[in-house]
Amino acid sequence: MHRLIPFLILLILGCNSSPQPSRLNIGQAAEGQAPRSPTPAPIEAPIKVETFASGLERPWGLAFLPDGRMLVTERPGRLRLVSKDGKLSPPLEGVPKVYARGQGGLLDVVLDPNFAKNNLVYISYAEPGENGTAGTAVAKGRLTLNRLDSVRIIYRQMPKASGSSNHFGSRLVFRRDGTLFITQGDRYNQRNKVQDLSNHFGKIVRINPDGTVPPDNPFYGEQSRTIVGRSGVKPEIWSYGHRNVQCAALHPVTGELWTVEHGARGGDELNHPEAGKNYGWPVITYGVDYSGASIGEGTAKPGMEQPVYYWDPVIAPSGMCFYTGDAFPQWKGSVFIGSLTPGLLVRLTLKDNKVASEERYLGNLYERIRDVRQGPDGLLYLLTDNPDGRILRLSPDKGR
Repeated sequence: MHRLIPFLILLILGCNSSPQPSRLNIGQAAEGQAPRSPTPAPIEAPIKVETFASGLERPWGLAFLPDGRMLVTERPGRLRLVSKDGKLSPPLEGVPKVYARGQGGLLDVVLDPNFAKNNLVYISYAEPGENGTAGTAVAKGRLTLNRLDSVRIIYRQMPKASGSSNHFGSRLVFRRDGTLFITQGDRYNQRNKVQDLSNHFGKIVRINPDGTVPPDNPFYGEQSRTIVGRSGVKPEIWSYGHRNVQCAALHPVTGELWTVEHGARGGDELNHPEAGKNYGWPVITYGVDYSGASIGEGTAKPGMEQPVYYWDPVIAPSGMCFYTGDAFPQWKGSVFIGSLTPGLLVRLTLKDNKVASEERYLGNLYERIRDVRQGPDGLLYLLTDNPDGRILRLSPDKGR
């Protein structure tokens, strides 16, 4: 019997020590598990970093106009034009009143696909409601010399929520068919409602530019009847089970939507949300609560999608783009993601819709990167999330 004791001890230890994802290289995830970031240390890149514009208060979203100027949002509720030489305009008039508390305020900005003909601009923001409530909203207006005219709200997150000023999302991405994706969050204290399809918490929605619902949405009309035991399904929902999506972009080849969302303590996720699918929050997650307590039922469950890739420790993602320019030919096809914490620029290379490698840059700047955009010149432009925020321009450093 005494000879069995060492064997039994090893057997018990083996049963209680499952493989840790942090020890797995990319592509070597355990069965049923998503690949985990190996958390590479920041490296120097052959880039030159310049301050293109400064004096912005908590800039959040950036869009390039056809003439090379930019529109930039400031979270307290200001929308500004930035000239081609980096000068800021006074705040544009016509912007709706925003709920500028916590993570709320004026958020993303995007141009209409036919902007050259109609001058329409779309903005997302935290909209104040009654009795201290707030929710994500989207409005559109016509850009003139110094204002947005004919502003109209085309979407409101329903219901609005109180008790938290966090997790509004919200990125705006036009699909190639002209429909608009709106990413959202669970409002932090409403996560128990994310799996309910009768509300907008933790949902990505898809609407037409006038606010109507495309009839080929997964829960539109007859399609919604396939959701057994659920009534009042919102037909604008595209996908659900999300925590707080602050990165979104279309794949330049496939046209698919790709997103990155904030996890809790651990568990930031890279996804490409597909119509009608459930991405698990808060039933499954690779993170834990900020107290250290577990969340949900584990990391996998039938009927719920696994992320393409996840981060633990987190990168606190905000803003992303697929790079398609010629200024950095070695990076063509890469995904760039802003990191708020620890404050980095993350680059992913993809192969067959999986992450093949990850590199991290700009760790020496100690800046919270809020948005990442490719300019018409093929250079990269970043927003820094600070009371005195900047637009940074990244160009090749030919001296390296």
